[in-house]
Amino acid sequence: MNKEIEMNANPLVVFLQKPAAEFTKADILNYIQEKEIRMVNFMYPAEDGRMKTLNFMINNREYLETILTTGERVDGSSLFPSFIEAGNSDLYVIPRFCTAFVDPFAEIPTLCMLCDYFDKEGRFLDCSPQQTLRRAAHAFTEATGMTFEAMGELEYYVIAEDDGLFPATDQRGYHESGPYAKFNEFRKKCMSYIAQTGGQIKYGHSEVGNFTLDGKVYEQNEIEFLPNPVESAANQLMLAKWVIRNLANQYGLDVTFAPKITTGKAGSGLHIHMRMMKDGHNCMLRDGVLSEEARRAIAGMMVLAPSITAFGNKNPMSYFRLVPHQEAPTNVCWGDRNRSVLVRVPLGWTAGVDMSAQANPLEMPHHYDTTQKQTVEMRSPDGSADIYQLMAGLCVACRYGLELPKEEALRIAEDKYVNVDIHKEENKAKLEALEQLPVCCADSAACLERQRAFYEQAGVFSPRMLDGIIRALRAFDDRDLHAAASRDNNQMLTLVRRFFHCG
Repeated sequence: MNKEIEMNANPLVVFLQKPAAEFTKADILNYIQEKEIRMVNFMYPAEDGRMKTLNFMINNREYLETILTTGERVDGSSLFPSFIEAGNSDLYVIPRFCTAFVDPFAEIPTLCMLCDYFDKEGRFLDCSPQQTLRRAAHAFTEATGMTFEAMGELEYYVIAEDDGLFPATDQRGYHESGPYAKFNEFRKKCMSYIAQTGGQIKYGHSEVGNFTLDGKVYEQNEIEFLPNPVESAANQLMLAKWVIRNLANQYGLDVTFAPKITTGKAGSGLHIHMRMMKDGHNCMLRDGVLSEEARRAIAGMMVLAPSITAFGNKNPMSYFRLVPHQEAPTNVCWGDRNRSVLVRVPLGWTAGVDMSAQANPLEMPHHYDTTQKQTVEMRSPDGSADIYQLMAGLCVACRYGLELPKEEALRIAEDKYVNVDIHKEENKAKLEALEQLPVCCADSAACLERQRAFYEQAGVFSPRMLDGIIRALRAFDDRDLHAAASRDNNQMLTLVRRFFHCG
């Protein structure tokens, strides 16, 4: 048995003895019959950022083959109310066999598959989240010859009754162990289930945020993924949120991915790490330092950062998180190892030193290729994001930077680079020289309207999708909301409750 296959957490991979990318309809039929699967679920993301599900009872093999081949009709106006009108709303959903996994929550043996949307002409739906991302990834590769890969850092709070035992230190939960961290075992169970759905996890840990309020403990956790082609990365994040919520429900816990749930405490982000690959090599590094290609891609993100918030910061609470001194960005800039900037270049194992051999004297020094590990991190998005739109927007921004004349892109990158904490008083002049990120949904909508042509190039974002995003953001009418909520705590609580389960 192939060792990589044997260690895979997805039961289908182990049973079929092939990677998920090679699954066929015959494989799915074989697994269903051999494992006595009684139900099939079609799953697909909608405009609200949540996963939707359609259940099929398996009546007989002919019916099973029919649904696997022809899919089913769904109401597009209910799934995408901002983009699709009720008068012409029927869509098809067609399963992608490579996404199949066994539902870890179902009492009836159930197989799940993610689906693509198609229109009445049998074409991919132009404004579907997955197809938008697919076009963005294709346009990036066509223009640059590289593959765009991403990985997410999924932050969330777990909420439960406070038993009063081993209280955690307020806002000091980073990498805390039990018993001070209460939900490490819950997180590990989530990680196990996410892996069964095909998620490739890097690690999990407790995060900074923890506090008690009204007899309940609020503990922030994070699950971080490994780099994957950008479409797979988006699918994994969507399924991870679905898993975490379902498991929390089984445990009698509450969870939230909301960007902010109270003032003065850490908010939850959805940081996205990116790298560009070609022929198996990471193009982010050259001779041990950040490559020209990486800096040009960063330049593109510097230019389009204000409008990227329209995909990654979808409700008014997003802008309660994007404030100084909360390890969240407020200005358009980038830097090395700097958590006060918008785009951070994390440590990349570039010292050329075998640290393992130093830590373990019995080990012989050896060369390990660490260049694959270098990424850059966009820090503005949060759990309200439409994950597919966000990933597509980042693809567009990096492609734009690489398509700019090289000298211009490198100049933009140099101008936006900072190597200090921009929120310290001594750096006030530097801060004032930097462009500010939008401070509300209305501002974000205006930025997207101003920069929409960049996203429409190469047919990546459909005009009606952008129109719908802009309308939805403007409808919050939130220009004065932050000031009003700061004066009235009841208004803040109302907003928290409204957006507690966003995305």
